[in-house]
Amino acid sequence: MERIPILQMGPFLLVTIQVDMHDQLAMTLQEDLTTRIVKSRSKGVLIDISALEMVDSFIGRMLANIASMSRILDAETLIVGMQPAVAITLVELGMSLSGVKTALNVERGMKLLQNAVHVAS
Repeated sequence: MERIPILQMGPFLLVTIQVDMHDQLAMTLQEDLTTRIVKSRSKGVLIDISALEMVDSFIGRMLANIASMSRILDAETLIVGMQPAVAITLVELGMSLSGVKTALNVERGMKLLQNAVHVAS
């Protein structure tokens, strides 16, 4: 079964999506990530989607769901590297990803995540 790697970086988890997301892969990522958050007691999740050139409404909902589930599990989520075409598509689909924090790149996202976790603790 195809899976997206989830890397531990100190208190955070890093997910870099390098393949085209299809529905089953997104659902597997959601399950794997929530399990890892609980097992590792991570306080933050950074999802790099810079390799994604397009998304559909299902993938957009899955990203929003992952962020919501992470928040319920006491972990902040940041999505980084969103391509302009992906942002345009999400808005055109009426998906504002409310409650999902974003940053332009991994470096900025990691700083925001560190600040968010530091402020919360």
